[in-house]
Amino acid sequence: MDAQIEKKPTVKRESKNRIRVDFDRTPLKERLKAKFLNLYFLTKVVYWIFRMVLLIGISYIVIYPFITKIAGSFMAPEDFVDVTVRLIPKNFSLDIYRAIIEELNYWSAFRNTFILSFSCAVIQTLICALIGYGFAKFKFRGRNIVFLLVILTMIVPHQTLQLSMFMRFRYFDILGIVKLLKGGGIEIFGHNIKNLGTGVASFFEKINILPDEIKLFPYTEYVRGNAREAYKVTMAVTSDGINLINTYVPMVLLSLGGLAFKNGLYIFLLRQFFRGIPDELEESAYMDGSGTFRTFVQIILPLSIPMLITVFLFSFCWQWTDDFYTNLFFVTSDTNLLVKLINTIPTSLRQDGFAGQDLYNTAIRNTCGLMIIAPLVVLYAFCQRFLVQGIEQSGLAN
Repeated sequence: MDAQIEKKPTVKRESKNRIRVDFDRTPLKERLKAKFLNLYFLTKVVYWIFRMVLLIGISYIVIYPFITKIAGSFMAPEDFVDVTVRLIPKNFSLDIYRAIIEELNYWSAFRNTFILSFSCAVIQTLICALIGYGFAKFKFRGRNIVFLLVILTMIVPHQTLQLSMFMRFRYFDILGIVKLLKGGGIEIFGHNIKNLGTGVASFFEKINILPDEIKLFPYTEYVRGNAREAYKVTMAVTSDGINLINTYVPMVLLSLGGLAFKNGLYIFLLRQFFRGIPDELEESAYMDGSGTFRTFVQIILPLSIPMLITVFLFSFCWQWTDDFYTNLFFVTSDTNLLVKLINTIPTSLRQDGFAGQDLYNTAIRNTCGLMIIAPLVVLYAFCQRFLVQGIEQSGLAN
């Protein structure tokens, strides 16, 4: 009976401000045995091992292609015909990076791509925010039908609109205004008024007030040591319309209209976010005399910063790596953009008769891809907190 009686703590030393108490503790060996040698602990260990093996396996499958591409970018041509070389190059070389930067004008392509992506991302973020706010807070007749059409833009493949978009911007004209001001007459139901007679034709020909070319952004170009004036943007103007191909204008116009790449998704995300903002905030602003647009700019947009950053990152990254619209609207090799570098092999890296030329060309293209996505990795490293926060608030994670 005495052995089963619980022993109370014994006061060893007592002073005015401190009391030292001696507890009878279980030996360390017994405590470790009770903590680790039980079914619950063994189950946790097995689950932890299984989870780590699964995560490491999946990570290896995802990361291994990047490891091979990074390793191949530092290999010399001799390493591609050496069967003993796997991931670690024997002849370490930076020739691929040097050729891409110098011969393919990487920094020029980087600058052009950044200007295009940043401009389109800013415009799309603001336009989609305005459209999403209208769908979320305003009730008008046909709202659900219009929103359904917005969702359909996410479903319809862009390839089905490829030819029509190209022809629209190749011969760009709004309501026949360019045709009229270029002396081409007026089209009505497929018939031109200009063909009514000689006098009518001469009258319309006198209205030819538009120039044959629209030149923007002049700069000085040096060719074989000789300086000459050139223009970064040149658009031919004919009676059929303005040729906007090989310029940034089609991308900007699509962005302003909310019809650019993935804009339907951005409108949906922002609509879902704006629906979660209490209506009382807007009502109090209206009572203070604030208008609709002022309320949107001064109250709604500051509350939407995380979501706006998320949409901006989506738009910037997709535009940065887009090859559909880039190849559609930039048909000549004069326009230097990053996505066009993948299909170009630097002259200094071409070796006729080399047994491993195909493997070497593949490594060059992979290196171009790595240099294209490297800025996006850096951007994500700094903005991942806003990206995750915006996705959570939009409901996309569910």
